[in-house]
Amino acid sequence: MGVTTTVASRKGKELRELSRETTANKKRKPWKSRRKQRKTMLPIQRLFNTCKDVFSGSGANVIPSPQDIARLKAVLDWIRAEDLGLSLDMPYFQTNGSETSPQITYLHLYESERFSMGIFCLPPSGVIPLHNHPGMTVFSKILLGTLHIKSFDWVVDAPIRSSSTANHTEAEPLSARLAKVKVDSNFTAPCNTSILYPADGGNMHRFTAVTACAVLDVLAPPYSDADGRHCTYYTDHPFSRMSVEGLSIPEDERRGYAWLEEREGPEEIDVVGAEYHGPMFVDN
Repeated sequence: MGVTTTVASRKGKELRELSRETTANKKRKPWKSRRKQRKTMLPIQRLFNTCKDVFSGSGANVIPSPQDIARLKAVLDWIRAEDLGLSLDMPYFQTNGSETSPQITYLHLYESERFSMGIFCLPPSGVIPLHNHPGMTVFSKILLGTLHIKSFDWVVDAPIRSSSTANHTEAEPLSARLAKVKVDSNFTAPCNTSILYPADGGNMHRFTAVTACAVLDVLAPPYSDADGRHCTYYTDHPFSRMSVEGLSIPEDERRGYAWLEEREGPEEIDVVGAEYHGPMFVDN
């Protein structure tokens, strides 16, 4: 009886130890698998997976949570031009010097009703004119070169200068809305990702290539004429160019404001699409 009990006890102990070891292995293996996956996952795949998760509930004027904003920004901050197969010796970044408005190339990566990803390739002096992003949250990451960004946000409750306003002169825009300058600076790669929101962060912006440069753009949701999210272009006028009764801004602050006037789609911009040949992602 004593021997039988001892054997049974030993067997039970061995089974318990085996069970603990098996449980421990089960806990370790997925961790090791995830760690290996993180090490081997391509940056473009990690970006796509994060966008798909962050923008799962995307819609016009829907801003992701601060935690999701930070998570996606962290992924974009680590992406480099070489991760996407880009280099300045590519033909997208060249110009013959005689072009007044160098051709800009757009490399399409992905688009759904939730979000889009793409890369703008600008030769030196290439310009993407002042335009808006209605109802969108936009992440822009400069991958190559130096880019000048000038952006604006609307001044809430400011008077709108309309074509019916009296005392209009030829030097003044017929219809314009007051905006505040958000950014007016050069940015050189590598640099952190910039983010704009539906009503803040510089929703209207203009890109001017100081040198050849590449910009990775993530838009959520994308432009959609059917849903009323079409791209509107603007001309910006100095604040001093016009006056509106009841509106006064101190002299030393006026450079931080401008009047934005809607315009037709600019003829001077020449954007062409091209196939992306860099590392690709899988939509699981």
